Amino acid sequence: MTSLNELFALDPLLNEEEKDIRATAREFANRHLRPHVAEWYEAGTLPAREVAKEFGKLGMLGMHLHGYGCAGVSATAYGLVCHEIEAADAGLRSLMSVQGSLAMYSIYAYGSEDQKQQWLPDMARGEKLGCFGLTEPDFGSNPGGMRTRARRDGDDWLLNGSKMWITNGTLADVAVVWARTEDGIRGFLVPTDSKGFEAREMKHKLSLRASVTAELSFDDVRLPHDAVLPDSKGLKSPLGCLSEARFGIVFGSMGSARDCLETAIDYAKSREVFDKPLAAYQLTQAKLADGALEYGKGMLLALHLGRLKDAGKITSEQVSIGKLNNVREALEIARTCRTILGANGITLEYPVMRHASNLETVLTYEGTSEIHQLVVGQALTGENAFR
Repeated sequence: MTSLNELFALDPLLNEEEKDIRATAREFANRHLRPHVAEWYEAGTLPAREVAKEFGKLGMLGMHLHGYGCAGVSATAYGLVCHEIEAADAGLRSLMSVQGSLAMYSIYAYGSEDQKQQWLPDMARGEKLGCFGLTEPDFGSNPGGMRTRARRDGDDWLLNGSKMWITNGTLADVAVVWARTEDGIRGFLVPTDSKGFEAREMKHKLSLRASVTAELSFDDVRLPHDAVLPDSKGLKSPLGCLSEARFGIVFGSMGSARDCLETAIDYAKSREVFDKPLAAYQLTQAKLADGALEYGKGMLLALHLGRLKDAGKITSEQVSIGKLNNVREALEIARTCRTILGANGITLEYPVMRHASNLETVLTYEGTSEIHQLVVGQALTGENAFR
């Protein structure tokens, strides 16, 4: 028997530190997340603060950032942790990546030194949670059309508007909110206990159920003059944060795919059909071989992008290629693995249908597949086809 990693000789591509970090994340996921995630998913709830503190103890929050209590590991190591956590559940990886690659990275990249000192150490420990408010009810793929506005009122700012589909929104201690100002789009740090701030949890989800999603509203929320992220200028700032989070998805989605494949292989070896194992049939092996092939290609792409990012040479178009390919292929792998499990595949006794459902959301958030196709198309042709 050959494992997926052995089939593609992935381990020799990693250094010892990266292997150790991956092993720590896998052990944590297996011991503390997997035993509970089906229950959390079915109930549509998550003990997010407790999980975040455990992430913090292991240095997993903002782990690719340097200083301020952050671990400062390589981008590749961060990706491998995303891979292991999403192998348990994409909702759990979303909690980690929204905290580290959206909320914390916004402060790290665009905040003042005082803002960094105020928020980042506590966020790295998981003692304070953040969320990232960009998407609006009427503006998802076109964030430049946002209606949320911040205007000067003396030395203060007054914030009005709303945001939607915000992970960690009802849990956050601080919301990074992107708003239109007279100087263009800027980022603001909004303490969630501010008067006029409201967060409402969004229920009735059929995907990412082990994740907290909220709608935010701002009704004349008064913020001090230094609530603005001073280095945030224009739409390129929030898009830069999204690129950070998409990088984690490149690895994370392959974690979902790996868990589906490993589950399907184990099931096919033990399930007998017409007096022999399901794994002994050509059609089953063809499905597994095709899925393994796409998994291996996706992991090789992820590791290549990780090395580029560690060298400071990665481009947003390359991140789009990774997100487009790996999520799309992970979803197909999950759907195919479900057919191998038959009726058992739709139950929460096995993780495959849960991964498939989660990946339907991952396919859409932080840039739909269509948006990433257009990003790649523009890179190839020089023509902007967004409008």
